[in-house]
Amino acid sequence: MELYNKKISVIGAKKSGIAAAKLVKKLGGIPFVSDNSSEKNLTESIAILNEAGIRYEVGQHSEKVFDAELFVVSPGVPSDVPVIISAAEKGIKIISEIELAYNFCKGKIIAITGTNGKTTTTALTGHIFKTAGYKTYIAGNIGITAFSEIALDVQPDEFVSLEVSSFQLDFIDKFKPAVGVILNITPDHLNRYKNEMRNYIFSKYRVTKNQTSRDVLIINADDRIFTEYPINTQSKVRFFSLSDTVANGISIQNNQFILKEKNQVKFKCDVSELLIKGDHNKANAMAAIAAAVSFGLEENSIKKALNTFPGVEHRIEFVRELNGVKFINDSKATNVDSVWYALKSFEEPLFLILGGLDKGGDYNKIKDLVVQKVKKIYAIGDSADKVYNSFKDSVTVEKIDSLEECVTRGYSEAAPGDVLLLSPACASYDMFDNFEHRGKVFKETVQGLK
Repeated sequence: MELYNKKISVIGAKKSGIAAAKLVKKLGGIPFVSDNSSEKNLTESIAILNEAGIRYEVGQHSEKVFDAELFVVSPGVPSDVPVIISAAEKGIKIISEIELAYNFCKGKIIAITGTNGKTTTTALTGHIFKTAGYKTYIAGNIGITAFSEIALDVQPDEFVSLEVSSFQLDFIDKFKPAVGVILNITPDHLNRYKNEMRNYIFSKYRVTKNQTSRDVLIINADDRIFTEYPINTQSKVRFFSLSDTVANGISIQNNQFILKEKNQVKFKCDVSELLIKGDHNKANAMAAIAAAVSFGLEENSIKKALNTFPGVEHRIEFVRELNGVKFINDSKATNVDSVWYALKSFEEPLFLILGGLDKGGDYNKIKDLVVQKVKKIYAIGDSADKVYNSFKDSVTVEKIDSLEECVTRGYSEAAPGDVLLLSPACASYDMFDNFEHRGKVFKETVQGLK
């Protein structure tokens, strides 16, 4: 991809958009960043753009954006907004930020997608490769580093463990990971996919769009979606399963992770080697192990990594115990299925903070677990009414105006042995910049309790 002296509009001025604009400028292009959010909500981004000498506009998408040969779209921008539709009608090529970065990355990419578990699996995969002695970057939608930030640094013998969302995959062209992983597919983001589950499914499948027979695709054998909607791919498919033995892939037998290729054992270790707990993390670990084995990493290095990986911030993260009450930050749980996994992880009675910007989730999926485990729900954000109406006949529910009040109220009402769990099942943008901001506010409030 030749960018020199080309005008390129970057839509979205958050982390990915800024990284894309900087990459364009570094490669001799002429970036213009456009974001319709208010100046107040983009103060940090504006400061970075000013310092970098990159032109921008905020509070609108003006006609200036169409004076471009290429659109680079951030993952937070829906594909059906007027500015994107107009660009397509004008014949302007539209790509995602990961597509831009891919064109300039020389290393080997492991692209991890799915509805739940992406962040943990991406971080664990990166940890395994680093433990094995490889220079490895952890990037993408994981919330730490945008792909465009590191693309030029990656050398041919180095690796990128890359978290990719369906939104990023919507606008790929040549993007081709050496290993693609689809962890699971359950209803999520349906507000962005016209409430059509198949649209969301096929967006995830795009991770294998350009793969060849030299590449590997790792998928969840326990997910019926892959049976109902078979994947058409040229890549070598490897499976992982919590419940069944697989001939090509990894499963659990006699409390051991066992990976086979054509029924030949290629990797084996005790499940107890895995430091992080929960069935969902066993599934995440199997996907990461399969990715590592596909590159020939040694068994001992993989075992050491499994035993030393502590988990990720904002995902069932222990914050503090005060007077017998435990506080858990699961702000990364932005859909109902993530909350299901969180609820399954606790035996203690729970006070649950639920709500935010609704994404069309069905709370009936967690109702039985809520009845079994939850003493009270604090409903917050734009979806507070939906949360209240969904659970009022099953458990005590109270609508609360702020996350800080949820923490103080929960602490005052909980007894020793109880857990206050932030696991919202919703996006954060109604009240916060992102799920990291939400989790940070939760943790700061908890640490401030006396």
